Amino acid sequence: MIETKLPTFADIEDARGRLKGEAVVTPLIESSLLNEAMGGRILIKPECLQRTGSFKFRGAWNFISRLGEEARQGGVVAFSSGNHAQGVAAAAALRKLPAVIVMPEDTPGIKIANTRAHGAEIVLYDRATQSREEIAGALVQERGAILVPPYDHRHVIAGQGTAGLEMVEQAAALGLQLDALLTPVGGGGLTAGLALAMAGASPATAVHCVEPEGFDDTRRSLDSGRRERNPAATGSICDALMAQQPGELTFAINRRLVGGGFAVSEDEVRHAMRQAFSLLKLVVEPGGAVALAAVLAGRIETAGRVVGIVISGGNVDPKLFADVLATGHPSGPVYSRLGSGGLRPSA
Repeated sequence: MIETKLPTFADIEDARGRLKGEAVVTPLIESSLLNEAMGGRILIKPECLQRTGSFKFRGAWNFISRLGEEARQGGVVAFSSGNHAQGVAAAAALRKLPAVIVMPEDTPGIKIANTRAHGAEIVLYDRATQSREEIAGALVQERGAILVPPYDHRHVIAGQGTAGLEMVEQAAALGLQLDALLTPVGGGGLTAGLALAMAGASPATAVHCVEPEGFDDTRRSLDSGRRERNPAATGSICDALMAQQPGELTFAINRRLVGGGFAVSEDEVRHAMRQAFSLLKLVVEPGGAVALAAVLAGRIETAGRVVGIVISGGNVDPKLFADVLATGHPSGPVYSRLGSGGLRPSA
């Protein structure tokens, strides 16, 4: 059955209670060097430290923990490029439910291995020629299973929104209120959850989403007022952000509550991954780094402001991560502010 009910702020508060003791309350961190360079306070929510290495466990647990005996026999099915897969697999394992995950063949090996480690069965597909929705639908029918959507469901969106409630409270503990919040966006579940959380708990906070260039369907959809599609299904190192178009429920929320989007280049993403490692000591996957990339590239004004960033995941292929670090500037984390171009390594 397709979910049509939009989540509310009350749903996010309810999800927080359900996640207590299961999800990690990730910290809100900052770097004095980054703050100085950007001329403001940059508060970073590292969901790469969340259970399974991304924010996705929040929504998966909020959905799966509500299932009754009807799920005991057939279990759950999900389709995912990796982070939702791991979140669903871990949540299903906690509930002792069988899980089958439909994953692209080009998924980073670490995401496939981690999903299997939680006990899930993996079904691989070609993202350029096959439909993950059709494959998952057939598995649901065949096994009498329940589909756990990656983003377009009230409970999934509400679960992701709990990260926003935490950010508001953690900033308040520092005596701060967020002027703006930047988040990575794929199908839009995290963005929608955060936007709902801000609307209810910090309405003065402007929410913006960030995507890789060439896969900026949400940015274009916000501009046009209708759901736009990406021209290609593959072609970015940001494997977690290659949904072909925004979800129906997520876009219904984001078109009302999100103030626009930004697109960043792959070079800017790599730069952000290096700076997260150097300044914050975090391992961040490409899709998880796009919001930081937008700030470093000067896409949004930071001087004299408090800007929040969500780092959405850290499940990066080891070889890719090593290659990204190897191409960095040898002088380390010493920077100069170069006008609107943002941070660049200085000699």
